[in-house]
Amino acid sequence: MRRAAVAASFIVAPLVAPLVAPLVAGASSHAQTVKPGQREVLLQATKAWNGDAYARYPAGTPQLTMLRVTIAAHTALPWHTHPVPNVGYVLSGQLTIQDRETGKSRTFQAGEAFAESVDDVHRGVAGDTPTVLILTYAGTPGLPTSKPVQGGDKEY
Repeated sequence: MRRAAVAASFIVAPLVAPLVAPLVAGASSHAQTVKPGQREVLLQATKAWNGDAYARYPAGTPQLTMLRVTIAAHTALPWHTHPVPNVGYVLSGQLTIQDRETGKSRTFQAGEAFAESVDDVHRGVAGDTPTVLILTYAGTPGLPTSKPVQGGDKEY
């Protein structure tokens, strides 16, 4: 039986080799190309959109939080503060950030990034269409990403 299997392999191998060779060769021709990705810096900031400089990060174990937040058209979020540095990116719609104390405001369109303020009372206001944001916070475990003003509603 063993001799028959060995003899069969001598007969079959020459017949199968031409069929398998292109498959093996094709596998190596589809090897992945290794090269660096393209990067686009969306934002680097040492201060918030309103000009206030970032003074510190919170002490403790770092915890990054990324949120996707949707704001209905023609809607203002409640007044709030952030205890930690954070950045946002407008996926769609537009967002006007208003600072309660100074009255400053700035509008960001889809595709724009912004650095939010720390400990300043502010809010976001959506434009004529729903606004979708990606927000990233540099905090610590147990520290909220947003704090409502006293007696106010939560931001999200």
